[in-house]
Amino acid sequence: MKQLKNSLTIGVILLALSAIGQDTLQLSKTDLSTKLTEQNLQLKISNQTFESARSDYRQSNALFLPSISASHTAISTNNPLMAFGSKLNQEILTQADFNPALLNDPSQVQNYATRIEVLQPIFNADGLYERKAAKSKMEAYQLQTERTKEYLELEVNKAFMQLQLAFKAVGVLEKANATAQANLNLVNNYFKQGMLQKTDVLDVQVRVNEIANQLTYAKSNVRNTSDYLAFLLNEDTKGGIYKPIENLENEVNPSLENVQLSTSRKDFLAMDKSIEAYKNMMRSGRMSFLPRLNAFGSYELYDTEIFQFGASGYTVGAQLSWNLFNGYKSIGKFEKLKVEFQKATTEAEQYKKQSQLELNKTNRQLADAQNKVSLSKLAFEQTQESFRIRQNRFAQGLEKTSDLLMTETQTAQKELEYLQAVFEYNFTKMYLEFLTK
Repeated sequence: MKQLKNSLTIGVILLALSAIGQDTLQLSKTDLSTKLTEQNLQLKISNQTFESARSDYRQSNALFLPSISASHTAISTNNPLMAFGSKLNQEILTQADFNPALLNDPSQVQNYATRIEVLQPIFNADGLYERKAAKSKMEAYQLQTERTKEYLELEVNKAFMQLQLAFKAVGVLEKANATAQANLNLVNNYFKQGMLQKTDVLDVQVRVNEIANQLTYAKSNVRNTSDYLAFLLNEDTKGGIYKPIENLENEVNPSLENVQLSTSRKDFLAMDKSIEAYKNMMRSGRMSFLPRLNAFGSYELYDTEIFQFGASGYTVGAQLSWNLFNGYKSIGKFEKLKVEFQKATTEAEQYKKQSQLELNKTNRQLADAQNKVSLSKLAFEQTQESFRIRQNRFAQGLEKTSDLLMTETQTAQKELEYLQAVFEYNFTKMYLEFLTK
């Protein structure tokens, strides 16, 4: 029965380890940035948002460029006014057409008109500020896209380090499993010689089963982290898992300088551009009370047959228009734009203060993380030495099984805590660079 339990435990461990080894896809940290730029969905969405804003800005070119349209109209009428006017445009009026009977009750007249029309804006003060607002909005989205890329680079590097940590955890548990199996074999030999009790064997067996369970969870964590990394890189692993080429760094480079918040951060500049856009929209609302000046011109071709040009004429002119009152609509719009500008300014101030608060907290976290690395490294080294001593004493029959198991468990735990502390320090340092970029 005991051999069956041992075989089952070993089988579970081997199954978990074989699953880790199957379908692994090598991934280097140097490939992350290129893959992210070319494939990440969130970055594509951000780029598409910028392209949309750029299209809005290009639409504002209509403020300076003419609008040209062409049309061809065909009519058949016996309306007195339309019939007389059509003949007049066609330049085919005769003395007989002034007969009052024909004027009042004309025959059916065919008229085909080709018209080319040009509208040229000259002065639209509100449109000028709308164009400036569209440009500021476009630049804000461009800066947001760049900041989004910086954030995603942080996120993908974090996921890569988490994957390294997950594989390292599997390695630590493999080593713990090998040690536990060696202890189990030793305890079994002592039990057969009558040197230990059955409870000692069971205690070691429980420890072996615990490690097998932890190894299964560690394997699941590897797959979960790999799946998230594949999502960030927008790649289909087809059931496989990424395996980092580089190993997790197990040392840190201390850096405790209190860095300052940069005013040239992309998200700060984007908010400034957004405020500028709101400000220009508010000015546009104010300028909508001024008159507009536009020029227009048209060239017409008329005939009694389709696509024939027997007669022609042109019209040119300019229009000065002034909307004196439109039921409080313009005033209300201006007031709304003014409030939105003030709101954007307040939100930017709040965001910058929150960012400073986050920076202060991260500076302290970096100091705490460095201290945690030092202490966890010392604890790991001490438990290693303690386990070595207890293992030697246990082999000589001078140590209890429970004490050996406790120290062995503590050694694996402290190694994992040390690796986690190194990960936290490196990520905190990376996050601090992101906050001050």
